[in-house]
Amino acid sequence: MDFELTEEQRMVQEMVRLFVDKELKPVASGLDRDGVYPQEQLTKLGEVGLLGMFVPEEYGGAGMDFLSYVTALEELSKVWASVGTIVSVNNSLMCGPILRFGTDAQRKRYLPLVARGEWLGCYALTESDAGSDAGSIRTRAVRKSDHYVLNGSKAFTTNGNRANLALVYAVTDPAEGKQGISAFLVERNTPGFVVNKIEDKLGLRSSETAALSFEDCQIPRENLLGREGEGLAIALKTLDGGRIGIAAQAVGIAQGCLEESLSYSQQRHQFGHPIAEFQAIQWMLADIATELDAARLLTCRAAWLQEQEREVTHAAAMAKLFASEACNRAAYKALQIFGGYGYLKDFAIERFFRDARVTTLYEGTSEIQRLIIARHLLRDQEHWA
Repeated sequence: MDFELTEEQRMVQEMVRLFVDKELKPVASGLDRDGVYPQEQLTKLGEVGLLGMFVPEEYGGAGMDFLSYVTALEELSKVWASVGTIVSVNNSLMCGPILRFGTDAQRKRYLPLVARGEWLGCYALTESDAGSDAGSIRTRAVRKSDHYVLNGSKAFTTNGNRANLALVYAVTDPAEGKQGISAFLVERNTPGFVVNKIEDKLGLRSSETAALSFEDCQIPRENLLGREGEGLAIALKTLDGGRIGIAAQAVGIAQGCLEESLSYSQQRHQFGHPIAEFQAIQWMLADIATELDAARLLTCRAAWLQEQEREVTHAAAMAKLFASEACNRAAYKALQIFGGYGYLKDFAIERFFRDARVTTLYEGTSEIQRLIIARHLLRDQEHWA
């Protein structure tokens, strides 16, 4: 087994690190504290190809492999998880499904705009009464002669206020239940596309999360993604890639916690010694590092499977489950190492602690990941019985 990054992947890693040090690190704490959307930084991210990393060059993307994308997400999230979230949604949840399920006309029209950062994408699946149970959405799309009429609302939509293009899931045939859901590419300038509210969140303060509504939106038939009734299947396949992205984000936050803790524990003195010399601190550092390594390996395995176009659902769920929970444990231990100072907004650990929490929630809670993993195990058991 080869666990080393290739030369090309290391070059991507180094390029993103340099970008982060120059463009993100100096402003992350201040902008995030004030909840300022990082438009200037996102424009620059688009210019260097980070908003369409695995999109082929023929469609305006950077043409990188999926592991390079995961590596970049870790480096971004290590310093500013809000930016990591925005980048993840644009890549995994917008570029990904268009590339995989879109027609050639859809790819040619939308991917160059989104991959270059001229447009931003959002993913509109969740509703106020349909979270973990995505199959219970109520947003409706009624087919007319040459278009669909879309009505309904969506919740917790990352990038929703800034997006020029939304991937919206709606029921086209109520009689078919979960097989009656379809996916649509909806442009922001469509009459009836309304942003109702920007949520005030615990963490990821610079990443806007919006509530959307659609009021008699007329969607051209050619903006149907895939076929009618394939929406839920598209959503679940898309979330596989998205969960790998969230795992990478969680690894990045945990890495940030480790680096900050290592530095602080060697500078902070108590009882005449650096606290890094105390066994209690050393054990916490060791735990963070060990779980971080395991989380990174699970994430890289899932990214490799995705790149090979192999079955990835359970591997993505494992990576997301372990990485997100390890990230929260890392943030807890890091704040403990910092003591009272970690509770102050002057220190990045306070932000990491808040940002870590959502990784166990969005794109499928930890409980949902456990269900996915268990069902895979039970299915394999039945196969060999």
